[in-house]
Order: sequence, then structure tokens, then C-alpha cells
Amino acid sequence: MEASVFTALFLPVALFVIMLGMGLSLTTDHFKQVLITPKPVFIGLCLQIIALPVLAWIIAVAFRLPPELAVGLMLIAACPGGPTSNLISHLAQGDTALSITLTALSSVLVIIALPFIINYSSLYFIGEGQFVALPVIPTILQIVVITLIPVGIGMILKSRFPRFAERSQKSVKIVSAVFLALVIVGALAREKENLVGFFLLVGFAALALNLASMAVGYIGARVTRLNLSQVRAITVEVGIQNGTLGIAVATAPTLLNNSTMSIPAAIYSLIMFGTGALIILWGNLHHRRHG
Repeated sequence: MEASVFTALFLPVALFVIMLGMGLSLTTDHFKQVLITPKPVFIGLCLQIIALPVLAWIIAVAFRLPPELAVGLMLIAACPGGPTSNLISHLAQGDTALSITLTALSSVLVIIALPFIINYSSLYFIGEGQFVALPVIPTILQIVVITLIPVGIGMILKSRFPRFAERSQKSVKIVSAVFLALVIVGALAREKENLVGFFLLVGFAALALNLASMAVGYIGARVTRLNLSQVRAITVEVGIQNGTLGIAVATAPTLLNNSTMSIPAAIYSLIMFGTGALIILWGNLHHRRHG
């Protein structure tokens, strides 16, 4: 797959399908949930939007990552959860409604947070005069187009054609998983000559971030006395990120336009499938013992 086709055609289509699938599972009641039970939503969002980028910064510094890979690690940490987190949360006996609510709200908040996180981390790791800046307003508008619009279309379809949306959800989830796998393969293929080196450089850092984020999600939810299904949902939501969005922002010609920065997102996405399977196993065992 040519890089131009990947970034200009396939990646936007893949992201559109994935975000549309998320919209098909959303209703306005998920947003009202913030007013009804704000505590778990507030805790989950704080861990996602604040704690996760801080963790990524600490790990990038501790592992002494090359500048572009460090910014790429910050990028995946700045991304919201995605449909994958909702599915894993459901399979792990987590609070699916909370997971979907957190994904939806973090997808809105990231529109504002992501360009600032990337610009400051790029300035820190790459240095003044060389850093790659994201133009704030154009970036916000582009993320709205590639995330909120398909989510909105999905929500409208669910509202007007609930039976169709219900029947379509399973198929769309399967297609989304296939698209995500192809996006990861495409991102890795673009850097195939440096792939082994990148894995050695950023693989352990990505694994450390994934494990640390899940640990922080679990501890944060437990110490604030949330119930067990909410703990599982937040653990998953903080640790499972929208890798497709991260790769899209890194490779889009109008955004970062830097394929190296997409590598941490691609590797993180591979790792999170493995740890996600372990979370599902843990969640089910935990559910049988404690409910």
C-alpha cells in the first residue's frame, strides 16, 4: 500500500467506520449520565486526560526515547479510548455504559487537549526551532471532522433506526477490528526498514505505558471507592487507546505528517490487544469471585 493512498484514503475511511460504529452504540442518555452519576465519570476522565499524558512523559524520559518516538508516545497517551475499549470492558464484566460514556466524553475533550499536549511535548523533546507544531484551530476542526461527525451520524442512525443500529453493531465492530488491524499493519509497513530498531527502542516503553496506565486506572478507581464493575471499566478505558486516531494524526499531511511518530501508536495498539485479553480473563475471574 502506497503511503499516499494509506494516509489520503484508507486511513480516513478506517477511522470513519470505527467512529461510526461507536456512534451506533451511543444515545444522549450516555451524556446525561454525567449529571446523574458524575463521580465515576469525573474520575475516569481525570485519569485519561491528565494522569495518562503525565505517565507517558515520565516513561519517555525514563527510557530516553529518541525525540520523534517520545512525541509519538505522548500522542497515543493523548488519544481517547475507542470502540475497542468498550468491547473489552463489556467482555471483562465492566460497566459498559460508563465505558461508552468515558469514550464519548474523552473524544470530545481530546479535540482541545491533543494539540496542546503534542505541541508542548514536541517543544520539550525535539527542541525549539525544530519541533513539529500542530496548528490548534485547524487541528481541532480536522479532529471534529474525523471523529465527532461520524459519531454523530451513528447516533442519528441509532435514534431514527434503532433496530437497524442494533443489528449493525456486531458487524460494524468486526469491520472496525479488521480496519484497526490493517491500519496497524499499514503504519508498520511504512517503516519496515526500521521496524526491528523501533520495536527495540519503543516496545518496552509502550508496554510500560500500557501496564502503568491500567494500574493507575485500577488504583484510582479503587481508592475512590467505586464499585467493581466501574473499576474494571476505568481500568480498561485508561489503558486502551484509539490507536487509529493516533496514527491518523501522526501521518496526516495536514497534521504532523511524520510516519515515525505513528510507530508508538501502532506498537501500543498491538500490545493492548494482548493485555486486553488478560484484562478480560481477570475481569471474568474477579466477577465470579466477587460479583
